[in-house]
Formats: sequence, structure tokens, C-alpha cells
Amino acid sequence: MAPALRGSWLGGLLLAALAAAGLGASNPSPAAYERFAATHLVDELDRLLCEGDALPPLLRLAVPNCSELVQAQNVALGALVSRQTRRWNLGLLSVYRSDVGGQQVLIWQVPRFRATVLGVAGRFVIVQASLDDEQP
Repeated sequence: MAPALRGSWLGGLLLAALAAAGLGASNPSPAAYERFAATHLVDELDRLLCEGDALPPLLRLAVPNCSELVQAQNVALGALVSRQTRRWNLGLLSVYRSDVGGQQVLIWQVPRFRATVLGVAGRFVIVQASLDDEQP
């Protein structure tokens, strides 16, 4: 191998190793995910629950300020989502899978909220979020 080619190959390898180390060092923690859930996932839950038809009409009449109620509970909901989350730490990034709800309350089944979030480079990206009424 020519010295110039070997030097560029080693430089590329060193750059890739530094990038991987940087990603690994900035892989968001579970505590950071809980803070993220308290804001961004609660916003997503608010949108899915309060703007759609997930609430039965009778409950919608009893709770006319659904969005305010959900937003006021953002810290508690963030902690709940965090407790119901499984994390796969892949070193360079983490995949968070949250699955909340599905319980029966009186005659109403709480909709199940599911979210898949990618944590990489100190940031979170919602890959998928859904709300459904079905038990898995």
C-alpha cells in the first residue's frame, strides 16, 4: 500500500473513531428521556387524546378542558412514560420504546399510547407515536 494511501485510510479511520466516540459520549440518558417525555411526548399525547375522538362523548362533556388537564400533568405524565419505557442502549445511540395505558377505568378502557424515540447526539427524535383503544 502506498504511504499516501495508507495515511488517508488511517486518517479516515481515526476520524470515524472520533465521531463514534463523540456519539457514544452524547448518547442521551434515561433522565434526559424523562425530561423529553414530560414535554414533547406529553404534547404528542395531548394532540392524539384531546384533538381526536379517543375520549368517549360523556367523558369529553365531563372534561371540557382536556388539553389543559393533560399539559398541567406534564411532569407526572413524563415520569409515568419514563417508568413504562424500555431502553436499548446501542452505544452510539439509544432506542426508547414507551407503552402506556390500556387499563380499564369503570366502563372505559384508557387508550394505549405507544411511542418509539431515537436518542442520538444529545437529541431525541420521535420515530413513531400512536394512540389506540386495543389491548395488545
